[in-house]
Amino acid sequence: MATVHLPLVDQASSLGKDGRRHTVHPADVRGRFDRARKVAFALLIGIWAALPWVPIGGHPAVFLDIDARAFYLFGASFGAEDVWLVFFLATGFGFGLVYATAALGRAWCGWACPQTVFLEGVYRKIERFVEGPRERRVRNAAAPWTLGKIVRRTTTHALYLAASLVIAHIVLSYFVSLPRAFAMVRHAPAVHPEAFAWVMAVTALLYGNFGWFREQFCVVMCPYGRLQSVLLDDDSLVVGYDVARGEPRGKASAKAKGDAGDCVDCKRCVVVCPTGIDIRNGLQMDCVACTACIDACDDVMDKLGRSRGLIRYDSQNGLAGKKRRFVRPRIILYTALLSLGIAASSLAAMKRTTYEATLLRLPGEPYALDGDAIRNSFDLHVVNKQGGRETFHVSVDAGRDTTTIAPITTIVVAGHGAAHLPIFVTMPRDRFISDFPVRVSVSRDGGESSVKSAVFLGARR
Repeated sequence: MATVHLPLVDQASSLGKDGRRHTVHPADVRGRFDRARKVAFALLIGIWAALPWVPIGGHPAVFLDIDARAFYLFGASFGAEDVWLVFFLATGFGFGLVYATAALGRAWCGWACPQTVFLEGVYRKIERFVEGPRERRVRNAAAPWTLGKIVRRTTTHALYLAASLVIAHIVLSYFVSLPRAFAMVRHAPAVHPEAFAWVMAVTALLYGNFGWFREQFCVVMCPYGRLQSVLLDDDSLVVGYDVARGEPRGKASAKAKGDAGDCVDCKRCVVVCPTGIDIRNGLQMDCVACTACIDACDDVMDKLGRSRGLIRYDSQNGLAGKKRRFVRPRIILYTALLSLGIAASSLAAMKRTTYEATLLRLPGEPYALDGDAIRNSFDLHVVNKQGGRETFHVSVDAGRDTTTIAPITTIVVAGHGAAHLPIFVTMPRDRFISDFPVRVSVSRDGGESSVKSAVFLGARR
């Protein structure tokens, strides 16, 4: 009779029955997915580290200048007035993640999440380089403290700290620019205390997370895994174990007798898992779809001369022997919503202007009586949302019987700067009948124009 293996649904994989954490030491694995992930991690880390170096339009490709309230993204320039666009960016990312999860499962977690990318692409490489393969790490962890163990552990954590410092400084360069970050490093911390404090805080968070907390961030803190029950359905792509093919488990020789399935219970899929789960227990919150178990199982199957795919990318329906549907009501709905979101965000981006002009009344009395004349005073506020200096031309239309005084009609505004222009409109008091609009036209040199209006107020004689 086949042995039934039930999943541990009441405790996390890296926690013992007493609630204590079990340190996970994943074994090395080689395979097609491992090679593809290494390339993906190298590309993602390389692109992320290079963005502050690559100039586009005279500024870094990504530069979030908090001090100047100016933001540069791949040649586009944004000011604080454009913060409303963050709504589309944040909701687009969130909904894109929902859409991708419905179609591809937790591909984000295993292939692109910064937690996975830096942990597997940087910190685990350091650990394996200094402390060796899994068997040696497990043996050293259980061994008493010796001089060799102290040296290895100290070296490992020193390199963790160095990596965290480098990453923290790259993060800083996104907000202060790379040249300024280099200049800050050459000075004493007291010269730039805020930047130094932020770098130390980010370094501490990185070191604590990647040097100690690790998989617990995914298991305990990240809400994404806990939302799987609503984000996934039976047709979503997951990393899963083919129970019908693999059970009952037994020795390699037992399959020839018909007493066992393809799984030889070598537990290779367990020891390579970065969260320490047994994928054979079914879909679990702890699984980050890293595909290490696929490569490990395929390697075992190759050695046994059996076909690959005992553990594979598939849907729950596919693993159950049913046909997987890609086009289904959920995907159709998500596609429609995503299309609407793209259309709305595109329309919002098209409506965005390169400057803001506002016509307000100057503080004080709404109008002034100057002998037989009525005077209204206005303030034209022009904000340049571009990264470079811009020239604006101003013209005032207040109708007949009015006299307009503007100190200048051409103003030059620095990149992400602002300028104020006072405008005075007067008319004879005996000509005033009722309130009327004053229109001010503002045009950017070689660009768009806009008309702002305010109301001329007064009193009849």
